Amino acid sequence: MSTSDVLSPGLPPGLPDPAAIARLAGELFSALPGLSAAGGVPVPANPHPAGLSLPPGVTGPATPAAVPFGAVPPGANLVPTSPQAPANMLASAPALRPHAQAPNAVPDHLLSAAPAYDGRAGTHAIGVPPVPAAAAPYYFLDGGGIPGRDAVDVPVDDRVTTQSFGLPGNDVLRGLLSEEPRRATLPAEPAGAPFYFIDTSAERTHNGREIPQASSSAHPPFDVHAVRRDFPILQERVNGRQLVWFDNAATTHKPQSVIDRIAYFYAHENSNIHRAAHELAARATDAYEKARETVRRFIGASSTEEIIFVRGTTEAINLVAKSWGAKHIGPGDEIIVSHLEHHANIVPWQQLASEKGAKIRVIPVDDSGQVLLDEYQKLLNDRTKIVSVTQVSNALGTVVPVREIVEMAHRAGARALVDGAQSVSHMKVDVRALDADFFVLSGHKIFGPTGIGVVYGKRDVLADMPPWQGGGNMIADVTFERTVYHAPPTRFEAGTGNIADAVGLGAALEYVERIGIENIGRYEHALLDYATHHVKPIPGVRLVGTAKDKASVLSFVLDGYTTEEVGKALNQEGIAVRTGHHCAQPILRRFGLETTVRPSLAFYNTCEEVDRLVTVVRRLSAARR
Repeated sequence: MSTSDVLSPGLPPGLPDPAAIARLAGELFSALPGLSAAGGVPVPANPHPAGLSLPPGVTGPATPAAVPFGAVPPGANLVPTSPQAPANMLASAPALRPHAQAPNAVPDHLLSAAPAYDGRAGTHAIGVPPVPAAAAPYYFLDGGGIPGRDAVDVPVDDRVTTQSFGLPGNDVLRGLLSEEPRRATLPAEPAGAPFYFIDTSAERTHNGREIPQASSSAHPPFDVHAVRRDFPILQERVNGRQLVWFDNAATTHKPQSVIDRIAYFYAHENSNIHRAAHELAARATDAYEKARETVRRFIGASSTEEIIFVRGTTEAINLVAKSWGAKHIGPGDEIIVSHLEHHANIVPWQQLASEKGAKIRVIPVDDSGQVLLDEYQKLLNDRTKIVSVTQVSNALGTVVPVREIVEMAHRAGARALVDGAQSVSHMKVDVRALDADFFVLSGHKIFGPTGIGVVYGKRDVLADMPPWQGGGNMIADVTFERTVYHAPPTRFEAGTGNIADAVGLGAALEYVERIGIENIGRYEHALLDYATHHVKPIPGVRLVGTAKDKASVLSFVLDGYTTEEVGKALNQEGIAVRTGHHCAQPILRRFGLETTVRPSLAFYNTCEEVDRLVTVVRRLSAARR
C-alpha cells in the first residue's frame, strides 16, 4: 500500500486516514470465525422456523409471513388509534430520538418499538460487545479498602486488544492521530463503611464483574415508549394481541434492571447474611443492607434501624398487630379503621380485638368513596389506641387524607398506621412529614419482586415492641434459661430472610427514583383522566369510586354482564384486568356490589391501550342494547 492510499486531503502529511483504518479493521473482523463481515457482533446462527419470512436485507429474527386473522399487524401500534390526548403526546415526543446506547452501540430509538421486529439494520454490524472491567480485589474484614481505588483512570474507548490481532496498539494509533485519550475518572469513595463489614469501594464490582445498575440518565424527563422498553413482559402476546397490563393494583411488572439485579445476586452474591466471615457472606450482607438504606431514603425515614423487611403488607400489618397490639391493646380499647380497607387491614385487627376484648370502629365514606373526617372525629376518644388506614384504596383508587387522619389520632393520644401498598408507586411518600408511627408497603406493587415488603416504625415505638417470631438472626444470646434479643430492626427479622428479593426491591426503588415519582404521578393522573373521560359515557357503565382525589384505579360495572364476562371479553383482546371483590368486600358492599371490573393503570400504560379497552366495552354495551 502506498502512502497516497492512506492519506486524505485536509490531514497533515503522515497521518493515517481513519477510513482506511476502519476498512482494515473490517477486513480483519470478517476473517474471524463466527463474526459478520461488518465485524463486532456474531450473526445469529439459529435457523428461522418454517412459515416465517425475513424483511429485506435483515439478518435478525423474522416476523410471521401472514398476520393471524384479527391480529394487529407488526408496527401498527406505532400509529395512534385515536386522537392523541395531551398526556400521550407529551410523553411520546421524545421517543423519536435516541435515548440510550445499547450494548452493541446501536441507539435504542423508535425502530426498536416495532413488535417482533428485532432484525433492524446495524444490530449485528456496528458495535463490539463491552469487555468487562478488569478484576479488582474484593475487600472485606481487614478494613484496608482497595489500594489505589480512589483515583483509577478507565479508558472509555478501549473495547478490544488490537495487538492480539497484529494491529498497532491504541497508544500507537493515538500518537499517529495526535489524539489525547478520553478517560473517565472514578470519584473517590466516601470514607467509612455504612454496611456490615464491607468497604463501599467494592459496591459496584465483584471480581471485575459490574453489578447491574441502570444509568442515572437512562431516559429523557419522561418518555412512555422508552419506559416500556425497560419492561420485557410488555412485548408478550395474549390471544394473538400484544399484552395490555391493566392489573397493576394486583401486581406490577418488573423492569429489566430488577430482573438483572436478582439474577446477579444468585450468580455472584448468594449467601446467608451477617453470620459468616467469608466473601460471599460479605457481598450478600452488603447488598441486603444497601437495599435497606434505599428503602429508608425512598420513604424518608430517619434511620435504617426503622426499616424492617417482611414478606409484604399483609405480614407487615400482622407484625404490628401481634407485637405492638398484643402489648398495648386491652379489654374495652378501640381500634379504628376506614370503610375502604383491604382485608389485610381488617382481619389482623379483628383477631386482636377478639383475643383482647377490644372493639373495631369504622370511618364511613361518602357516595364518592372519600372518608368523612367529621365522622372520624366523633369516633376518637380516650379508649382509641390505634388508627390504621390505607393511603390509597385498592378497590376504588381514592386517595385518603392520611396526614390529617394521623394528626387527629395523635391529638387523641393514639398511634397511627398507614397502609402504603397502593400509594408508593403513584406518589411521593415522606413518613416523617406524615408523622405516621407505622408505614407498610409491598415490593411487588412498586415494580419489585413478590414476597418482600417493609414495615417502617418510629425508632422509639419499635424499641418498645416485643419480637413476634423467634429463631435465628434476631438473638444476641441464648441459654436454656433466657434469651437476649437484638435491637430493631433485626429483632423482627427471625430466620433467613428473603435476601435476594430485598436486593431486587432496592433495585426497583432506584429505578423509580431515576424516572422520578413526580413524573410518574403527573403522567398517570393525565392517563386516568383520559380513561375516565372515555369509559364513563359508555351506555350501561357505572363507575364505582368517583372521589375528586384518586390514583390510577377505574372500577366499574356494565349493565347486562357479570364482571367475569367483561373480564373474559377483555382477555380475548389481550387486555388484563382484575374482576372480583379485590379483597375489599366491605367497601364494595357499601355501594351495593359484590364485584367490579377494575382496570388499574401504571406509568408504562398508554392512551392507545385505554382505547383498546374502551373499544371492547363499547362493543359489549352495544350488543345488549
